[in-house]
Amino acid sequence: MRKKLTMAAVVAGLGLATATAPPATAASDETVVTFTIDSGDLTIDAPDAVDLGSVASDATSISGPIGPVKVTDKRGVLNGSWTATAVSTDFTTGGATPPETIPSTNVTYTPGAETGHTGTGTFTPGPGGVINVPRVAFTGTDLVGDNSVTWNPSLTITIPDGKVAGTYTGTITHSVG
Repeated sequence: MRKKLTMAAVVAGLGLATATAPPATAASDETVVTFTIDSGDLTIDAPDAVDLGSVASDATSISGPIGPVKVTDKRGVLNGSWTATAVSTDFTTGGATPPETIPSTNVTYTPGAETGHTGTGTFTPGPGGVINVPRVAFTGTDLVGDNSVTWNPSLTITIPDGKVAGTYTGTITHSVG
């Protein structure tokens, strides 16, 4: 008995498959996305004014806190640092004659401990001392990203003999860099 072969059987017998369309490949494209974090400012804020009170004419000194001082660092640094300093002017009353002047060499600054901070870093009070020249008030080291620290320094003003009665005014300048 003879078998009749069809064309499909012949093709299959030869190992040839019927033609089918190849699978479609997925198309793709890449988009590179960038953005920038802008650097901000390094600032210091201190009270605008403070009244240490009053003492008797025979007092040898007056002391008191001057209120919170805060450094805010919005520079977004990696392993950054800053140093805050304090310096005093002379304190004067009336016409600022020698009997009406307490020199800045009689002004002592004590930073005290931090009262709070934000961010990552090491915040260290300065040693304090006479602030007739800029002295370290506080430092920030090992800073990462934004940070801030607050402290509440005190002043002691030694009153020399021979000073007249009156309201003495001086300026404490805090700086950071």
